[in-house]
Amino acid sequence: MTEPTSSVPTAIVLKGYPRLSETFIAQEILELQRRGLDYTIVSLRHPTDKAAHPVHEQIVSAVNYLPEYLYRQPLRVLKAWWQVRRLPGYDAVFRLWLKDLRRDPTPNRGRRFGQALVLAAELEPRYRHIYAHFLHTPASVARYAALMTGRSWSASAHAKDIWLSPTWEKREKLQDAAWAVTCTRYGHEHLESLVPGRTRLVYHGLDLASFAPVAPKPPGGDGSAVPVQLLSVGRAVPKKGFDRLLEALAGLPDGLLWHWTHIGGGKELKALKDQAARLGLDDRVTWRGPAAQSAVIEAYRASDLFILPSRVAEDGDRDGLPNVLMEAQSQRLCCLATAVAAIPELIESGVTGDLVPPDDGDALTAALEELIRDPARRARLAAAGEERVRDRFDHRSAISVLAGLLGLAPASAGTGTDAAA
Repeated sequence: MTEPTSSVPTAIVLKGYPRLSETFIAQEILELQRRGLDYTIVSLRHPTDKAAHPVHEQIVSAVNYLPEYLYRQPLRVLKAWWQVRRLPGYDAVFRLWLKDLRRDPTPNRGRRFGQALVLAAELEPRYRHIYAHFLHTPASVARYAALMTGRSWSASAHAKDIWLSPTWEKREKLQDAAWAVTCTRYGHEHLESLVPGRTRLVYHGLDLASFAPVAPKPPGGDGSAVPVQLLSVGRAVPKKGFDRLLEALAGLPDGLLWHWTHIGGGKELKALKDQAARLGLDDRVTWRGPAAQSAVIEAYRASDLFILPSRVAEDGDRDGLPNVLMEAQSQRLCCLATAVAAIPELIESGVTGDLVPPDDGDALTAALEELIRDPARRARLAAAGEERVRDRFDHRSAISVLAGLLGLAPASAGTGTDAAA
């Protein structure tokens, strides 16, 4: 473990903890812990996943769960308000919250203020900084609590929180924050356009020790004698494009042998299963549901082709740089994805994987057929993809800027972007 020369005791605010879909956050916390960060975890919600990843077992901090619904813990909220109402920053934050509420008159906005009251009242004084993952709800709670108590605060922005938050809210939060980080150049350029000089680019990267290299395996089949094993990992939500993938799979030639496995939960899972049944794909599809990281790694190693057909959803939601693509490539698995959001920052089409336009079913079907029939090309793209991930997306180097901002190591000088970019 690297011993810090100084450290800012930090409360890390998360929307929910632990979450199977947010391994990258747990990985970041663990690396900061290894480097000596004095920290505590604050969560706005209790976990809903029945399992956890091994990385969560290595994180030693206790978790303070704020009231998820204020009406369920009214005495806790009232006690917090009574305690913080006389703080020098309370009146200004109350006026700020009223201003926000007028522009966003939703129950969630009220819940954010109540959770901030509890955080301000219960957070130990020695935690002088509040760092929120996600620029929407967690950053609101962190901002209100920090301004009430005179602490500094910062945020990490990812995907949905960038693209679905109102411009006025993103701009005002960035102006108030001591600093912000984001995990893609695509998102960084957008946030920089709102408040120049406030946001750093820090790729998540992978804990490559958890994704050990695999020995090169013989090229798989070509779909003529045995099924080529296809895999997707991701929540069943519109931005992942799995409905389009099912249509593309249904368009493959009848004589081509393949089997697709999906790992993940999500609100659209039942609709996807119904769609697969309508398309006559039931006997060619396996729905695994949410899975621990060890099971996901086994699935990467047992597969021939990884597919993630991301898109920009109708409400504007989109991926950043999905960690599952880096994970799959680290296991020498060829990846087929879409040229959307920050995915081209990882995959160079025809070199380290293949990309097709989002929501282009014909292009996706054609790319699937080509890669299923050509095991040698899959192997070549898989090897190049693994080399790029291991060369440029190791989380130990990617986290250097964030560690510096928290007083753990010197930050990278110059452009404000991490060396791994």
